Amino acid sequence: MKRFPPARSPDLLCLWDGAGAVTVTQYFNEMYHGGKVRAPYARLEDWMNAMPAELRTLKQAEAEELFRRIGITFAVYGEGGDPDRLIPFDMFPRVFTGSEWAKLEKGIKQRARALNAFLVDVYGRGEIVRAGRIPARLVYQNEAYEKAVAGIKPPKGVYSHVVGIDIVRTGPEDFFVLEDNCRTPSGVSYMLENREIMMRMFPDLFRGNRIEPVDRYPEILRRTFASVAPAKCTKEPTIVLLTPGPFNSAYYEHSFLADLMGIELVEGQDLFVEGEFVWMRTTEGPKRVDVIYRRIDDAFIDPLCFRPDSALGVPGLMDVYRSGGVSLCSAPGAGVADDKAVYTFVPDMVRFYLGEEPILQNVPTWQCGKPDDLGYVLDNLCELVVKEVHGSGGYGMLVGPKASKAEVEMFRAKVLADPGNYIAQPTLALSTTPTFVAEGVAPRHVDLRPYCLVGERIELVPGGLTRVALTEGSLVVNSSQGGGVKDTWVLAE
Repeated sequence: MKRFPPARSPDLLCLWDGAGAVTVTQYFNEMYHGGKVRAPYARLEDWMNAMPAELRTLKQAEAEELFRRIGITFAVYGEGGDPDRLIPFDMFPRVFTGSEWAKLEKGIKQRARALNAFLVDVYGRGEIVRAGRIPARLVYQNEAYEKAVAGIKPPKGVYSHVVGIDIVRTGPEDFFVLEDNCRTPSGVSYMLENREIMMRMFPDLFRGNRIEPVDRYPEILRRTFASVAPAKCTKEPTIVLLTPGPFNSAYYEHSFLADLMGIELVEGQDLFVEGEFVWMRTTEGPKRVDVIYRRIDDAFIDPLCFRPDSALGVPGLMDVYRSGGVSLCSAPGAGVADDKAVYTFVPDMVRFYLGEEPILQNVPTWQCGKPDDLGYVLDNLCELVVKEVHGSGGYGMLVGPKASKAEVEMFRAKVLADPGNYIAQPTLALSTTPTFVAEGVAPRHVDLRPYCLVGERIELVPGGLTRVALTEGSLVVNSSQGGGVKDTWVLAE
């Protein structure tokens, strides 16, 4: 079955089976539905229509200048171009009603609770495995499972303190979780800066709409980290953000968040272990560190425990962590919960640990490690999205309907060589939102990443990072794959 661009409506996907039969799939346009403007976008239609092309170009240039002046950049590894390029910013906001957000918020919190309960369990007694609800091999033979963490119960029983849950929409009431990010989800700086820049450029637009604020995120983030201070901390905890350094693609975000939280941004060489604690080198002498918001991968945290060639971590850090002398946010080993094969079992986690039915549903998923699933996937590669279970950022995946015959066959060989390393999902009809493009305003596909903060309490600000696929027809929204970002509004009710 082939796909081709529709002749008239950009919100239609046409499928041709080679024998003359055509199937048309309607994408859900979040602004227009049933020929009318949906309520949350009602006040934006006049604003959109009243903006001439010249003003739109001027405002777009103004936004880019603000991003560059502030230093909001995103390096893309392997491009060979500008390592400090700007992420494309779209000025047309995405809008949710308060009731829509209330449903999402409840489902996100439920999922974050279940994922953390799973992590506590699999690094402890492993009851969910004993009960046969998830195969042992998916957990204990998973490359993200860290044996060095087994038996450790972190403060407040929290392994993943910042959970980024990627959500797609296919209809007015239809939301699906595409994947979970339990390690170090990035992008929150863009959520905050998108809002700041929109408020600077269009103050009248904000006066005419009651929009929930997102600027409390750094305050809530710091409070979350303080609430999980280690047992040996008997005073106001000292919190630091551990970064790999300025060559990391998300370094801007690291420095941005550290500044907003009022904490020190440190590299591995700034910290050392002595006795039962971790210390920070300062001009006034060593200062004890209680909580580390680490933005480096597990393998590089401690060369005495993980990769011995790591120059990014702190020797002996894991010994202090085990003894309760420091908290690591998120904890090493949290990645086993966001593995794409484990993802298929999250609804079972909700039922097993919480005794509840999942509020947010998974996208239907085939595990290529299962013979029946593998057969189906190989027969339908042209119609599926196939992903590496440990892949991220839009890499290591095949979007079948957009791939050439040669690309499909090359990926077929990869799947056959290591079936367990891949999962497959249907090509969803992702919703579209209005987006400013060279020709004017056109629908483009989007997803949403809200950031759920888990500590003594579970909190999230009303909004998230909306990523937009700027290329017409593209379903890949990742910034590393050329996607852009836009402000996300939740209307107060």
